[in-house]
Amino acid sequence: MAQQEQRVAIVTGAARGIGEATAKRLAADGMAVAAIDLVEGGLAATVDAVAAGGGRALAVPADITRTEDVEAAVERVAAELGPPTVLVNNAGILRDNLIFKMTDDDWDSVHAVHLRGAFLLARAVQRHQVAAKWGRIVNLSSTSALGNRGQANYAAAKAGLQGFTKTLAIELGRYNITVNAVAPGFIATEMLRQTAARMRISFDQFLEGAAREIPVGRIGQPDDIANAVSFFCSEAASFVSGQVLYVAGGPKD
Repeated sequence: MAQQEQRVAIVTGAARGIGEATAKRLAADGMAVAAIDLVEGGLAATVDAVAAGGGRALAVPADITRTEDVEAAVERVAAELGPPTVLVNNAGILRDNLIFKMTDDDWDSVHAVHLRGAFLLARAVQRHQVAAKWGRIVNLSSTSALGNRGQANYAAAKAGLQGFTKTLAIELGRYNITVNAVAPGFIATEMLRQTAARMRISFDQFLEGAAREIPVGRIGQPDDIANAVSFFCSEAASFVSGQVLYVAGGPKD
């Protein structure tokens, strides 16, 4: 693909885990990648890995809950890499607690990152997608959207992203923009390590116990999710929109 025709993708939460794997996979697919995270220093490994593979990448520090940060970030991407037409809303945080212990901030901060962040990025990026008459948006949901003890805030946010996905698919489809969601199950990331700590068991014990409950008999890896995102961002998925794909090693409702 000639450089002037190269797709430009934005991946949020790209400093580690699923976001890092996704940024590297989309770069391998031939896209230029803007890696967004809260702190620029954490993005070095992601950007360096893309560059080492011969790709173009840009580290963009931004607080995705702030409108001015998001607008400035998208403008910078457009100026330095080209108009972004692929968006992967991956950034997320955990503030787990049972409902009677959950604070206002526990609830608000999780919804700000997962829902407000996805909204702000999608609103900013769709302008470039509409102009190009082509686009891909992939939102990261979770199996927790189906309900999970101690995660009322996170479950509600991830379920909300599924409704957000389906609505954007309806609104933006006429512009040749598809919008889908990937809902990971147990994936070996730092976020899962936080869950193990909350449950007061070792990370290894947590992974072993989870693997026994997964039909394919193993925990997922960030690349498993990146592969699914890659499909949704491809031309092969041009007639797939408004879908939620559970990548969990077994069936989910």
